[in-house]
Amino acid sequence: MDTQYIGRPMERVEDARLTSGQGSFMEDMSPVAGVHHVAILRSPYPHAKIKRICTDDAEQLRGVKGIVTGADIAAMLRPFPVGVTVDVAYYPLAVDKVRYVGEPVAVVVAKNRYIAEDALDLLQVEYEPLPAVIDIEESLRPDSPILHERVGSNIANRRVFDYGDSESAFKEADFILKDKFAFPKFSATPVETYGVIAKYEQSTDSYTIWSNFHGPFTMQSVMCAALQVPGNRLRVVVPKDVGGSYGIKSGVFPYMVLMAAVSKKTGLAVKWIEDRQEHLSASSSGTDRVTWIEAAVRKDGTVLGLKMKMVDNVGAYIRAPEPACLYRMHSASTGAYRIQNLHMETIAVMTNKSPTGLIRGYGGPQFYFPLERIMQQIAFQLDLDPADVIRKNLIRTDEFPYTTATGGIYDSGDYLKAFEQALETADYLGFRERQKEARAKGRYVGVGLACVVEPSGSNMGYITLALTPEERAKSLPKSGCTEGATVAIDPSGSISVRISTVPTGQGHETVAAQIVADVLGVAPSTVKVVAEMDTLTSPWSVASGSYSSRFAPIGSSAVYEAARKVRDKLLNIAAPLLEAEVDELMVGDGKVFVRGQSERQISLRRLVGSAHWNPEGLPDGMEPGVYETAFFTLETSKSPTPDDKVNGSATYGFVADAVTVEVDPETGEIEILDYITIHDAGKLLNPLIVNGQIMGGLVHGLGGAMFEELAYDENGQFLTGSFMDYLCPTATEIPPVTIRHLETPSPITPLGAKGLGEGNTMSAPAAIANAVSDALRPLGVSITALPLSPSRIWEAIQGSEIRELEEELI
Repeated sequence: MDTQYIGRPMERVEDARLTSGQGSFMEDMSPVAGVHHVAILRSPYPHAKIKRICTDDAEQLRGVKGIVTGADIAAMLRPFPVGVTVDVAYYPLAVDKVRYVGEPVAVVVAKNRYIAEDALDLLQVEYEPLPAVIDIEESLRPDSPILHERVGSNIANRRVFDYGDSESAFKEADFILKDKFAFPKFSATPVETYGVIAKYEQSTDSYTIWSNFHGPFTMQSVMCAALQVPGNRLRVVVPKDVGGSYGIKSGVFPYMVLMAAVSKKTGLAVKWIEDRQEHLSASSSGTDRVTWIEAAVRKDGTVLGLKMKMVDNVGAYIRAPEPACLYRMHSASTGAYRIQNLHMETIAVMTNKSPTGLIRGYGGPQFYFPLERIMQQIAFQLDLDPADVIRKNLIRTDEFPYTTATGGIYDSGDYLKAFEQALETADYLGFRERQKEARAKGRYVGVGLACVVEPSGSNMGYITLALTPEERAKSLPKSGCTEGATVAIDPSGSISVRISTVPTGQGHETVAAQIVADVLGVAPSTVKVVAEMDTLTSPWSVASGSYSSRFAPIGSSAVYEAARKVRDKLLNIAAPLLEAEVDELMVGDGKVFVRGQSERQISLRRLVGSAHWNPEGLPDGMEPGVYETAFFTLETSKSPTPDDKVNGSATYGFVADAVTVEVDPETGEIEILDYITIHDAGKLLNPLIVNGQIMGGLVHGLGGAMFEELAYDENGQFLTGSFMDYLCPTATEIPPVTIRHLETPSPITPLGAKGLGEGNTMSAPAAIANAVSDALRPLGVSITALPLSPSRIWEAIQGSEIRELEEELI
């Protein structure tokens, strides 16, 4: 298909309303009359039994309309279902005991938020404190405090996988390198926090919930199960404007159910807007992870095999979609490298931290940090250049489509070309020379490299890897990456598109209009895209939503296919009118015309008029109207095989980063001198939006690498409840960034597009850690934990100097 608009850097249509203050967010919404406001009482303890809750004084406060406790919720709801077999009873309010600081304990409903907050101070809760466990490794110990007695341990999920012949690979290796890496728990801090409005209809026993939700995907069925209603009695509406999510707002679903139950209990429509302290302490986050990794290596730097033990901390409760963070990267478990021998152990543990869930790069930052660090360590161990070790192991261009040891099918790529472009753009060889000069002057500068595969468009089947093949066989197989879209033309000739990808700032409205405009031969400005999500009227599926960078490969494909259906119908109406065959016709400039005979033409508006106003004149068997829905998925998105292989994503992009830094050994401060990032996301649908997404992902990754951590003390008290303590990168911390693109179109998506926007979230922590390790190599410092705060760097330097002094004394 010839394209006029796809691939053009068009400005976002969303920006007009957002920059003029005309966006509509949760706090702006008033969809029903008589809404009352909610405040939530939260636990000050990380682990404690709830002995008694006294609500008498709060109930007497004027303006208070109702109070809901865990006992009420337990009587109304079932525990949320989860995709593993452990018996964890998770409700949206604590029932028997609290398990993390910030866990909801009671809800107050009042005429306004001020009264509701005042009433919280009048609630009296008697707690019996219990020992807490925060550390991942401590949670694994048999004598560790147990969070859920019915489980009997803190392990929520454990699997062991073996691919290829890892034992032989390790026997044949010239040497084995091993290390342990710790990745922090951090969040995404969207501008708009959680928001929910809920109304229960007694006459129909149904709920309507308005929320800045990241779904609906599988969470719709999870919420229905908790509320004990069929899906058509739980209507979820997501507004078109959502003030950022980055995955975090998938975690609003427990509050959606909570507000629905509160509405039913009180008989009132209710509204709750989360404040920033609540969001930091109790919303959702990425998992902190400890990874033990071993590499079997030849003397020339060839990696023969890997062994990894990955332990994720899912917080106080394992809740959907966890433990998927452990398995999202499963199909790409050897990254961009030609490694076919792999042994993995995956464990999800529960501790007295807030529960985790989706976040940008889901599982990728935790995975690539140890993998890319070990590649640099291999180079240092062999006295090779890290670039040469990467070259030695990268997947070759002639190997695509490449099947990984774990079943992933990398659809296209030229990894070596992209990597060489990163080195050239960064002047890698020139920097190495300048580095020698700097070191001679006592300056500590370094360069870090990272090559990552960026999966996009999750195959829903990968989540079931949390179950053994025998457990999977007992239920319906899970597969696919389905997304739906509808394209319609009304009797006046106006074109509208309804999407179900719940955009949170990515520009889906703009790109959908570009696609439809190209397919139908009209201007994008004439296409109206409806981005509001309504589970009763929108064309959605169990996979629908905004996650896993799925719009470009999957969402855009659904829009494209729906538009093609409309075009095909119009061409079939036009063929007899123009006395031509359908394959002789083309669309353009709002008309259908015969190829090579532009004088034989008819306007789209006339054809649409026939479909609406004159169904008698339509070809035999054709339905009137122009309203087409398409659902798109890929045949490659199959359920896991009995030997635990799965192609977990629809498409696979590639990112090659080169970052240079200077470290001040006196203060531990890191200055990023330059950041080079090369992306292959297949066909770029809108390069302007693409670069914006890349910058957003890079800044998110920069935060996890250097600043952000949801920190707890050893007793489980939360330490970073405000932006005074939870540090985020601002404009002044953003380094110079150079973005380049290499397009190898995907052969399996209609437009050749792959997803992007998460790649640098995955690559930045590893690349920056490699750069800092390279800079501090003369001091014997190797980075094994994030974030790279000045204090952590300074302590590592001091520890290295002490070790060096001890060795000299010995």
